[in-house]
Amino acid sequence: MPTVRACTSSEPREGTKGRWIPLSEPHLAGNEWRYLKECLDSGWISSAGPFVERFEQAFTTYIRDGRPGTPAVGVVNGTAGLHVALRAALVQPDDEVLVPTLTFIAPVNAIRYCQAHPVFIDADPLTWQIDVKQVEAFLERECEVRPDVPGPGVSTKTCWNKRTKRCVRAIIPVHLLGLACDMEPLMALARRYHLRVVEDACEAIGVRYGPFHVGTRGHLGVFSFNGNKTLTCGGGGMVVARKPYADYVRYLTTQARDGSREYYHQEIGYNYRLTNLHAAIGLAQLEQAERLLARKRAIAAAYEQALRDVDGITLMPAPPHTEPGYWLYTILLREGTTVAQRNAVLDRLAAEDIEARPLWQPIHTQPPYQGCQRAGSMTVANDVYERAVSLPSSVGLNMVELERCVEVVRRLLAGA
Repeated sequence: MPTVRACTSSEPREGTKGRWIPLSEPHLAGNEWRYLKECLDSGWISSAGPFVERFEQAFTTYIRDGRPGTPAVGVVNGTAGLHVALRAALVQPDDEVLVPTLTFIAPVNAIRYCQAHPVFIDADPLTWQIDVKQVEAFLERECEVRPDVPGPGVSTKTCWNKRTKRCVRAIIPVHLLGLACDMEPLMALARRYHLRVVEDACEAIGVRYGPFHVGTRGHLGVFSFNGNKTLTCGGGGMVVARKPYADYVRYLTTQARDGSREYYHQEIGYNYRLTNLHAAIGLAQLEQAERLLARKRAIAAAYEQALRDVDGITLMPAPPHTEPGYWLYTILLREGTTVAQRNAVLDRLAAEDIEARPLWQPIHTQPPYQGCQRAGSMTVANDVYERAVSLPSSVGLNMVELERCVEVVRRLLAGA
């Protein structure tokens, strides 16, 4: 078996061979305890307090590489962020939003929170991200751009689905697994068809498309700090957007309250603000971002080196123009693998005390969404779902654990 050399870590943990190796556990090795104590000592533990603003400002600086602009608004979780981002993108009841079917269900649920309708797009066979060619084909074949009724001195245009007679308002590119969608042609299509772009970067902190962080190319971008993410608050999320959108997101997340003294609300808002406790953890994690991302990339390099000669498997792709973050290192089993066979591999890994998991069942096959419109064939998403296995990718994964994961995967797949 090839020796893993691309990744170095701390000393092996005691009893590694019999220890459960988790898929992705948090790594808290910075100022988390000190900042939490500051919150407790000061009494600022709820959705107000100095760490919320500090975290938002630090995140803005990080995501823009120190350049001004693109304000960040802390939210209670990534799903809440997607909901208010769609609201800020003016998604209305009965609108349509293009979204990949191969995704965690959160962005699709957020579309329905707005009483809008998802239109499912297949995955690209080379990158597993949203298929830009299928997006283009759908817009060219099924849609037309019409002028809106002009207001005083204003003339705008919107995109309409010719078959359903609905407005196609937005698109959600989901940056899966710490990779990136092909944003340049997507943004060109959005401009041509007058669509707003809400980037779901919940799995893609630190990922770059070209020189830019994902989440900053569209009109709005949404990040998650769930407990299994590269940077975690235990919960929480962040919306980054151009200022008019960010201002509206902040307004919506604070119950759409007008004025600083009177409890007056012109529209329906949400209690979606991030707490000071979560922000304190998030700030401590953000201070370690480059080190945490470097570990993720080293783990991915180690898997690639050790598994590249295993017959029949497909390694995780590296989409063009992308600097990945490798949230979860994922492989595809042999072509023709069934869900039952994939699950048998997962069960055998679990029997060896190694946690692995499949990707998400494509959303167009889920009971709440089976009747929704599909832009074309979903064959790639179905195939990736049936064959995909995500391997342990915790930042704290040490050399002994990684060697064990590789040894067991190679042994199981050689006999599969």
